[in-house]
Amino acid sequence: MALFGTRTKTTMVSPAEALPGRSERAYRVPQRHAVLGTPLEGPWPSGTQVLHVAMGCFWGAERTFWELDGVVTTAAGYMGGYTPHPTYEETCTARTGHTETVLVAYDPSRISAEQLMKAFWESHDPTQVNRQGNDLGTAYRSAVYWTTEEQRAAVEATRAAFEPRLRDAGLGAIATELRPASDAGPFYYAEDYHQQYLHKVPGGYCGLGGTGVTCPVGVVGA
Repeated sequence: MALFGTRTKTTMVSPAEALPGRSERAYRVPQRHAVLGTPLEGPWPSGTQVLHVAMGCFWGAERTFWELDGVVTTAAGYMGGYTPHPTYEETCTARTGHTETVLVAYDPSRISAEQLMKAFWESHDPTQVNRQGNDLGTAYRSAVYWTTEEQRAAVEATRAAFEPRLRDAGLGAIATELRPASDAGPFYYAEDYHQQYLHKVPGGYCGLGGTGVTCPVGVVGA
C-alpha cells in the first residue's frame, strides 16, 4: 500500500489513515457573528433550521449566505471527515477527510431551503471534483449535508433541475457530495480568524466563482 505522502490531496483519506485529532476544541470561537450580531453557536430563535454547505474556500462561501435575507447566522467550519476537532492546518493536509464547510442557520418562514440551494449551486462550480478553482484537494470538495426532509427534497429537486442546464452549457455532471448531516458527522467550528473573514478583511482572498448557469426555482414538489 502506498504511503499517504505519495498520494495527492485529491485522494480521500481512509479512516485508518486520518489524523487522530483531539477530544475537545483547541481554540476559541467568537460568541457572536461579526456581521449579523447573532450567536454563532446558538441558541437561535425557535424554528431555526440548519443546513451545511461546502463549495471550496469557506471565506467566500460564508459571505454568500450571510448576505441572504432570512439567514440567522453563518459559521465557517469542517465537516464530512474523520478527525475529531481538527485544526485548519490539519484539514489543509487532506488527512482529516473534512471539507471546508459553512453552517447556515436560517428562518424557513423567510427563506426556503430551495432558495438556499439556488445560491449554493450558482455560486460555485459543482462539476469540479475535489477542488474549486485554484483550491485543490478533498478539503475543497463540493458538498451539502442536510438536517431535515424538506432540505433533502430541495437538494434533490434542484440538483435534478440544474444538472441538465450545466450539461447544456458544456459542463459535466454534478460531483457534489450529498448526504444527511447525521451521516457526515459533526460540524466543527473553525478558528476565530476564519469566522466572517471577508468582513474582517474586505480585500481578502475569495476563490468562489460560479458557472454563469442559472438554477431554476419552484421545482420542489413539482
